[in-house]
Amino acid sequence: MRTILLIISLFIGLSVSAQSEQVAKSYYDNGQFEKALIAYNKLYDENRGNINYFFKVVEIHQQLEQLEEAEAMLTEIINTRPNPQYYVELGYNFQLKGDEESAERNFELAKQGIEEKPVYAYYVARRFEDHALIDYAAQVYERAMELRPESNYNMQLARIYGEQGKIEKMFSSYIDFIEINTTYINFAKRSFSEYITEDSQTDNNKLLRVVLLKKIQQSPNVMWNELLSWLFIQQREYKKAFAQEKAIFTRQQESLQGVIDLALITIEENETEIAFEILDYIIEMASDLETVLQAHQNRLELLSDQGKESLEEVDNAYKALFMEYGRIAQTTNLQLSYANFMAFYLNRPNDAIDFLKEALDFNLSKFEEANIKMKLGDILVFQEKFNEALIYFSQIQQNLKNSTLAQEARFKVAKTSYYKGDFKWAESQLKILKSSTSQLIANDALDLKLLISDNKYEDSTQTALKLYAKADLFAYQNKTDEAIEILNEVLNKHKTETIVDQALLMQARLYEKKREYAKAENNYQRIINDFKDDILADDAYYALAEIYVNQLGQPEKAQEFYERIIFDHADSIFFVEARKKYRTLRGDSIN
Repeated sequence: MRTILLIISLFIGLSVSAQSEQVAKSYYDNGQFEKALIAYNKLYDENRGNINYFFKVVEIHQQLEQLEEAEAMLTEIINTRPNPQYYVELGYNFQLKGDEESAERNFELAKQGIEEKPVYAYYVARRFEDHALIDYAAQVYERAMELRPESNYNMQLARIYGEQGKIEKMFSSYIDFIEINTTYINFAKRSFSEYITEDSQTDNNKLLRVVLLKKIQQSPNVMWNELLSWLFIQQREYKKAFAQEKAIFTRQQESLQGVIDLALITIEENETEIAFEILDYIIEMASDLETVLQAHQNRLELLSDQGKESLEEVDNAYKALFMEYGRIAQTTNLQLSYANFMAFYLNRPNDAIDFLKEALDFNLSKFEEANIKMKLGDILVFQEKFNEALIYFSQIQQNLKNSTLAQEARFKVAKTSYYKGDFKWAESQLKILKSSTSQLIANDALDLKLLISDNKYEDSTQTALKLYAKADLFAYQNKTDEAIEILNEVLNKHKTETIVDQALLMQARLYEKKREYAKAENNYQRIINDFKDDILADDAYYALAEIYVNQLGQPEKAQEFYERIIFDHADSIFFVEARKKYRTLRGDSIN
């Protein structure tokens, strides 16, 4: 019984202490320093061994400019319980009093304390850092590592070197740290990205490259090749990145994942020449069928988009793969790709549908079957056979409830209903998808819902919205000219309606598809001039900047529009990329 009472009283004591500390912290955070001083003094009196309470009382005295009281406390504790941390705080207190000589003397005493007790290094250095005395902090960390080689303060030093502008030492410290703590490699990449640009000739980029090359020579490790590949990717030097990824695979012979990731990046960045080279390498070196088939699929899809070979040659290449590997469950994705090619490139949607219906007879998993039905629905929408498409999408929802595929199918039900002009049903489905577990689906659903809800009440017949949906369908069907004409009708006959900025944006993107950049520029400029306070303004700024830098050769204008996003649209999804590209165009020296 006595033991139980003791435990209860202990818990009560801990609870009261925690509440008292919370009250004290609340006073401090709200700037009520007099009350905070009373509360923390009480806590310290009850817990003399708690160094954090002691430092908090000293700090509050300093906030209240009671420097003599703070000095007295520090002097007393130094005389009774010497600790190098106290010298840092006493030195800082002298600094606040304007006595630099005494401050320097105490800072040196703190450093000397490390000579006797290196284990205090972290706490002493942190005290220096807390008072922005980073030069002293660096000296403490550096000396501690000399005294105790087994200690690793490279992460702390890297951060300080960055603040000091000692970029090469910062890079080296991060690399020395992750040599021991390999799980921090992505943290190091994020840190490096704050100091480098896409321009390989900037000083910081050169420094990082040199540091990594030295490390490869001194201590060979595929991790340095991985970081070098990452640097080359940031610099858009994909051939050099590929060389590093090949070196990694040659040494490890474990996984082609780095090469595969690089292939996807080059495809995304439209770097087709090196993309084909990487995909060919994957096909040659991969040992598992799934990787080989995916590389073939990526290669054929890239050929289709680029028109580097005739469509007939691409068609024959697909057929050759099916002759080699068969139409089996493992080639399901390749079959989906071929059906897409037949429908959208060869304009043979009926053949594509027959091909996919045959695939449904194979021994498939629920997910493989759902993917085939999804593609069937897409092609039927392309043919404007909306009711048949809706049947397939609904079957997916029924068979794979609550899955991401089911949510995607629901979105396609909504999009198909929108194409049909059934806006009420489309909107009801989109409301459900706002909470989708897939952020991409949720965002697309929200965008389409806003389009419908913002425009469905414009007039009783919803003429403008129906025209816009028709143009959207034409764009999906690759009827680019027809879509542009429909949008012209919207812009000419519905000038006062809220859908105008949406119509301008869609039309601009279609002009870009046709490489009619001057017309696209005009549309984007109209959005900026007439709708600068609406939600599409940042889309227009970013698209214009991209046209100026990538198509029209006017980087000065591009810089101007990236800047508008940075200063006027900080919540834009384009903010991070705009800032990065703006800094590159301006030629910033990042440090």
